[in-house]
Amino acid sequence: MKYVIGARGSQLSLAQTNWVIAELKKTHPQIDFEIKTIKTQGDTDARPLFTINQKGIFEKEIDRAVAQKEVDFAVHSLKDVPSQLDESLVLACIPKREAVNDVFISSDGSTLETIKSSAVIGTSSLRRAVQISRKRPDVTVKPIRGNIETRINKISAGKYDAVVLAQAGLLRLGVDVKFAPLTIKDFSPSPGQGALAIVARKDDTATIQMLEKIEDNDSRLEIEAERALSDYVDSGCRFPVGAYAKSNGDDMTIDVSAFSVDGKQSLFVTKTGPKNNPRLLGTSAGKELREKGVNDLALNWREKVEEWNTK
Repeated sequence: MKYVIGARGSQLSLAQTNWVIAELKKTHPQIDFEIKTIKTQGDTDARPLFTINQKGIFEKEIDRAVAQKEVDFAVHSLKDVPSQLDESLVLACIPKREAVNDVFISSDGSTLETIKSSAVIGTSSLRRAVQISRKRPDVTVKPIRGNIETRINKISAGKYDAVVLAQAGLLRLGVDVKFAPLTIKDFSPSPGQGALAIVARKDDTATIQMLEKIEDNDSRLEIEAERALSDYVDSGCRFPVGAYAKSNGDDMTIDVSAFSVDGKQSLFVTKTGPKNNPRLLGTSAGKELREKGVNDLALNWREKVEEWNTK
């Protein structure tokens, strides 16, 4: 028996998909897997991510292939997957989550605290951009696109003095590069960061049952809390909210942060509750954010994005 898996053609996507295959092989050694690479809008549109007013730019074409039975299931970075899938699809599996924090990579081994004033730091994320500026208002933050290797190479080419990336990508690729971890307190991650999402057809019971063998229950619950928070406040690439949920026994805590586009205003929420109702916990955190005025910050971001788009 053979399954065909849909994935992007980037090295990171292929590494993630091959990791999933290796995990599935542990419980299903008799099954063969084939990867079908599919280009997405995110692969062909070179604009900074925050200027693209559309969700799912890294997954829509791949999920369409699943729905149309061109592939059996798809492997994504979970943070790229919108909460609303096609009605024929389901988020069938969330394997064990990798590291959720960001890292700082520089040309000379400097950290964010020690890098020279006026250094140029690259990031593809609005969330990271404002977090960098809050810590170091004397540096210049510029958008950067490309896969992980491309971004790192732009440092050695002298185009950037440093970049900020997710540690999970480096670990999954096995990239041999020196980096300094950034704390979750200062760099609250994007909802779903570090996790993989495996999408299948809702009526494909056999495939779903196979994929569930590598599901990690705590990772699933944590992700559901973070996505519920994101849904409630309607965050995304154009209005970034940091969120990190962590299980602890029968409970779960979610820490949430949001900032004005200039970094001068900030909102922080921490909620703890039973982990068996993660969506309620995430929504509760979202309600508190709204009560504290997150909608005003969202407007602030969207106005700034429109300004950037006209430059």
